[in-house]
Parts: sequence; C-alpha cells; structure tokens
Amino acid sequence: MNEAPAGGDGPDRATLRRAALKVAVRISAACAVMVLCLLAGAAFYLTNQLAHPAVPGSGVPAPDYAYLDAKDLFEALIIAGVAGIVLAGGVGWASARSAIKPLAKALALQRRFVQDASHELRTPLAILDARIQLAQRHAIPDSEPGKALARIRDDTAALTAIVNELLLAATGAQQDAPTEPTDLADVTAAVAESLQQLARNRGISVVVRNEGRPLAWIDVGSLRRAVLALADNALTHTPAGGRITLTAVSDKHQAVITVADTGPGITGVDQDRIFERFVRTQGHQGTQRSFGIGLSLVRDIASGAGGSVQIARTGPAGTTMRLALPLAASGEAPPAGSRENS
Repeated sequence: MNEAPAGGDGPDRATLRRAALKVAVRISAACAVMVLCLLAGAAFYLTNQLAHPAVPGSGVPAPDYAYLDAKDLFEALIIAGVAGIVLAGGVGWASARSAIKPLAKALALQRRFVQDASHELRTPLAILDARIQLAQRHAIPDSEPGKALARIRDDTAALTAIVNELLLAATGAQQDAPTEPTDLADVTAAVAESLQQLARNRGISVVVRNEGRPLAWIDVGSLRRAVLALADNALTHTPAGGRITLTAVSDKHQAVITVADTGPGITGVDQDRIFERFVRTQGHQGTQRSFGIGLSLVRDIASGAGGSVQIARTGPAGTTMRLALPLAASGEAPPAGSRENS
C-alpha cells in the first residue's frame, strides 16, 4: 500500500501553524480588550454611583458611605454579561473567518488540481482506448493476444471510470444511481482475473468460489474498486505459496463479498482502526505493516451504498474481510433518490 510521503505536507503545516498563531494572538488581544472594557465600565458605573451617595428614605446625602442596592448590582452584571457575550461572539466570528481562509484556499487549490488532472487524463485515456480497439481488429478474439487486449481495454475502462468519478467529486456533483443492480459474482470474477498475473509473479494463487449470483444496488465501478482494494491488500500481506479466495454469497438480506488470505493475520492494532487512513501495525520480526488508504476508501464506498466492511476473522491462519451490501432482488426498481458517495 502507498504511504504518505514524509514531510510532503510541510507547506500546509506551515500555513496552518501561521494561521493558528495569528488567530491565537487575535483572540488573546481581543479578550484582553474585553476584560479592560468590562472593568472600565464597572468602574465608571461605581464611580457614578459614588458621586451621588444617599441613604434610602432620608433624602439626605451621606458623606461617610455610599449605598448600592441589589437592583443596581444585578443591572450592572446583566449589562456587563450581555456586552461580554456580544463581544465574545464578534471576536469568535471574526477569528473563525480569519482561520478558515487558508483552509478555503487549500481546498480550492486541491479541487482545481483534481479537476485539471482529471481533464488532462481523459484525453490520453481515450486515445489509449482507441489504439487498443485498433489493435483488436488485427487480433483473433479467442487468441492469447486478443484476450490480453480485451483485458487491457477493461482495465482502461475502469481507469477512465475512476477519472470520471474524481471529476464528479471535484465539481461537487453527485453520481447517478445505478439503473440496475450489480452482480457481485461478476465483480469478484473480474477482480480475480485482473490480479491473476500479478499474483502468479509472487507465487500466490487467486481463487473464486461464488455461491449464487447475489445482486446489490451499487455502481459497478465503485464496487470493483472496493473489491480490488481488498484483494490488493490481501495480496500485499500474503507470502509466496499462499492463496487468496474471493467469494460472493447471499446472507439473509445482504449481498456479501469476502476476501480471504493465508497471511500472518493482523496484530498490534485495534481492528476498528484498520479502516482508517495510513494505519500501521507491528508485523513479524519487528517489521511494520502499512494499510495505506485503500481500506479507508473501501469503507467509504460501502457506507455510501448503505453497507459495511469489517474484519470477519484474523489470525495466524489468515484474514478474511467481509463487505456487506443491501441485497437487491432481480427486476427490483432502484431505491428512490439513492445516490452513492465514493
């Protein structure tokens, strides 16, 4: 899995640190001014009362002392409290606006980069797909070159779908709900086919054991990315001679995909934290294992479709990841207003 580059977010950290220092100085200065103003107001009020002292009911000035009743004190406290609340709210609002400006700029730059990158990638991907189609015309479909070109074109289509989803996310648009349910068995078979060569190079076998053809309302591209991330994670942590098993089954009201490996298991970290970004665990012989952002994306895709992902089991004999989605019946209409956030 990919790891966050060390120090790669240095400029952002420096910007946020400066912004935090600026906000802290502003809040400190504003609080100091607020306290001074409240003290000055209270002093002015008391001075005004002391300038006109009188004993209640006598109408005669008392030169030796001044009298303040509870009403006067409560009025002063209420006025000072209201003024303090209003002033604190104004300071907080101004500070918040100042604090989020660097974040807003950073998010705008990030969104613009994703938009530009997505647009730039779409053209070469379209050209690549056209060249693959041209090569397919000169290859026998059932031959090895023909099958290889078909697989390459499928991978290109999957990459194009990812780029389109990134562009949708960058523009803030929502992805259209699928018009028909996705067959989980087809997805597991496609993922296994994509990983076969890479797995063989590492001495690992990839097996598909589907039970029926469960259906779920989820975009096929998003589901393929989720299962591919689970399988890739299993491939990364499975030693040579091991096996990865992908299974699609129906379990009560859920359509379930499991990805099982024969790796050393997950230890040294809370299992619920595995789906956080860039989680690291202590592996065998003091080595660290990193889970990158792949599992975090799987969780986002699953929750966006109303499902979940979890560790079904883990131990020295291997780990099994379970991706569960609401089961859809064949011919069933899509849920009204459903959208996916992936």
